[in-house]
Amino acid sequence: MPPVRPMLATAVRDVPRSPGLAYEPKWDGFRCVVFRDGAEVELGSRNDRPLTRYFPELVELLLAALPQRCVVDGEIVVVTDDGLDFDTLQNRLHPAASRVRKLAVETPASFVAFDLLALGDRDLSGEPFGERRRVLAEALEGSSGDTGNSRVILTPFTEDPDTAQDWFTRFEGAGFDGVMAKPLALPYEQNKRVMFKVKHERTADCVVAGFRWHKDGEGVGSLLLGLFDDEGVLHHVGVASSFTAARRRELVGELAPLRENTLDDHPWRGWAEAQEQAGGRMPGARSRWSADKDLAWEPLRPELVAEVRYEHLLSGRFRHGGRLVRFRPDRTPESCTYAQLEQVAPAELAEVFGTAGS
Repeated sequence: MPPVRPMLATAVRDVPRSPGLAYEPKWDGFRCVVFRDGAEVELGSRNDRPLTRYFPELVELLLAALPQRCVVDGEIVVVTDDGLDFDTLQNRLHPAASRVRKLAVETPASFVAFDLLALGDRDLSGEPFGERRRVLAEALEGSSGDTGNSRVILTPFTEDPDTAQDWFTRFEGAGFDGVMAKPLALPYEQNKRVMFKVKHERTADCVVAGFRWHKDGEGVGSLLLGLFDDEGVLHHVGVASSFTAARRRELVGELAPLRENTLDDHPWRGWAEAQEQAGGRMPGARSRWSADKDLAWEPLRPELVAEVRYEHLLSGRFRHGGRLVRFRPDRTPESCTYAQLEQVAPAELAEVFGTAGS
């Protein structure tokens, strides 16, 4: 019965090659545990946030594809011709029921299954992952095969590390996060980091154009980062955060000289004055995840350059928060452009879905 806390993973730098491991692509979507009991379907998120009302089209698909009584761990994704679209997926979390119904038609979601916790009266959580995967494959084949359901799929799976390495490189252009490695003998351990994830990681030199205070009010919580486009417009591309308490306090002093006369010629002056921006890649939009989250920021003269580690770019912004590597006094802000970023050719997502047996 819900809630179930999903099993988690520890980040590693390279694809593990130990005996007894299985590998899967790491999908970029919402982690979701599906509970089905007859005509009833519930979609639970990683943080126990109910997702059912936001994806009514998935409820219908899962009723057609899943066995009558089961608990399945997987990922909700939105698939486009260019790959996985996380921005569109985030927009599906809308409070208005009419808008939810409209988006369900315009930007329908898919469900990728990768683990099975229960089937009928059988509790599979204590059984090895290899057995859970085998039973899941049989269950989906028997249920979805008659419906031709191509939006509820079984994730690709291999025990060959060379194939996993190929996925890591080739599928990135389709919006995948990386690769998962799971011990075949592993039971399902809720909320424990017992799997491994290998994610893409790069660095970029960015303009530091502002910051947000940490919630303790005594240090810098995150740096606001910008990159110039070909027309010389500075776009907000994300933040660098995860500082230690000591480093947060140090940054207050280091950034202090840049807080003087900040709005005279600041490229984000319009937003800074309004503290609200309806569209565009600018800081300060209301948080999609927490409506009461304080996203107010302090502008800085855009003269400081920071080298930042990031995973990948999505719709012109860093998909996840970046990490500060170092400040670069040897670089000018004007040199921080999108042109420095590596462009990954998109993979054919249809091939991934075909590999999954859909």
